[in-house]
Amino acid sequence: MPPAKTVKKTRHAALADFEIKIGPPKLTRFERARIIGARSLQLAMGAPAFVSLEGGYRGPIETAMLELEADALPISIRRSLPNGNTQDIPIKALT
Repeated sequence: MPPAKTVKKTRHAALADFEIKIGPPKLTRFERARIIGARSLQLAMGAPAFVSLEGGYRGPIETAMLELEADALPISIRRSLPNGNTQDIPIKALT
């Protein structure tokens, strides 16, 4: 009998019952790059930061990375399979 498939459970209490069915249980490097790029563009165009910028402004890319590391971004990742199945995964479940 094959071993049971392990399913990653999130570390956040609000997402305790969330199950990642498509893709790896963490952000891929491509998803991370896309999030940082899109968020840094928003910051460069004048959007307010979701984290406090103590010690001065460092630039939009570094601010976007700080927001991602702090789990401050209200973003979901949509992963899809070739057969058309999709899953929206909150970013807090992946980091």
